[in-house]
Amino acid sequence: MSGPIRVLVVDDSALMRKLIPQILLQDPGIEVVGTAMDGLIGLRKIEELRPQVVTLDLEMPRMDGIEMLRQIMGRHRVPVIVVSAHTKEGASLTLKALSLGAFDFVTKPEEAASGRMAQIAFELALKIKVAAASGAPKMIITQPASRRKHSRPYSTQPHWPSRIVAIGVSTGGPNALQYLLSQLPEDFPGCLLIVQHMPEGFTEMFAQRLDECSAIEVKEAQSGDLLVGGRALVCPANRHMKVRRMEHGNVAILVDQPRVNGHRPSVDVLFNSVAQEFGSKAIGVLMTGMGDDGAIGLKSIQAAGGFTIAQSPDSCIVDSMPRSAIDRGFVSKVVSLAGIATVLQAKCAPDRSSTDGGAETAGATALAEGPSRRRMS
Repeated sequence: MSGPIRVLVVDDSALMRKLIPQILLQDPGIEVVGTAMDGLIGLRKIEELRPQVVTLDLEMPRMDGIEMLRQIMGRHRVPVIVVSAHTKEGASLTLKALSLGAFDFVTKPEEAASGRMAQIAFELALKIKVAAASGAPKMIITQPASRRKHSRPYSTQPHWPSRIVAIGVSTGGPNALQYLLSQLPEDFPGCLLIVQHMPEGFTEMFAQRLDECSAIEVKEAQSGDLLVGGRALVCPANRHMKVRRMEHGNVAILVDQPRVNGHRPSVDVLFNSVAQEFGSKAIGVLMTGMGDDGAIGLKSIQAAGGFTIAQSPDSCIVDSMPRSAIDRGFVSKVVSLAGIATVLQAKCAPDRSSTDGGAETAGATALAEGPSRRRMS
């Protein structure tokens, strides 16, 4: 790409229209070609200035960021990075913007006026560069409708999973995960553990949105949550998630250890833990995202006898996370986003050949056994 990346800043705050260009000015690879105070002006300036990336505030007068984003996706197909308020309402609007096709987001510091905007300078510049390199949005995944969950008969015996499925995802992940989980049936026999790179204040609401569009149960993980079939646990922001085999059932645990690959949560931390505890009963899935977090962990799952999946690069918003594992030979199968659910259902199907019956198979029983066995056959 020749010349600096042309960026349009859209924000109703005069302070932010001053600060964002100032912090981006420090990067010679980026040029702020204009600013706008609302969506109406912003759309006119897209026509006039032809930016390669737009940074977008969501709460604005006259035409808000959500409506402007809809029009950008329909008419201009320019990558959009949301600059989000770090509030509950801001989180809700940001997740909606991602579902409409926004490339990614950064969160405003609570005290932007004191110079703390410099804290997001590197993150914003990096995401602008990746967005510009990715070009027009490849695909906008229609948000699945809410799904009514059927109440299961009460049982004192937990439904132990046939497999533990660990998923790592970053940029493009909210839409990709909504699509994937919406394709899984209510009786899906595996347990899913999800690390999505996301800042604090977003993961609880994100898990709730996933739960609304999924037949399986989805919740933000808490230490001690049982790993049971038909459940997905989303790691909360700023914690690492691991797993532990216990005498009365296997559980997720959250830890405050240092960042790995620059991330907390880190996909590598989850994958390495799942490989160590569950061996050949583990499945690792590396999906859309920037960087290489998860590649080494996927190698651990592969070395332990587990099955490893990478989302096909052509179906990713950003393909560097899965590609980093594919290029190193750590992937058993490369699968498009549309096909991942089918592969997971096939791999998690109980092995009925070894038992007479029922949903509790030899594999599922093995997952429920105590910590004396560190590997599974």
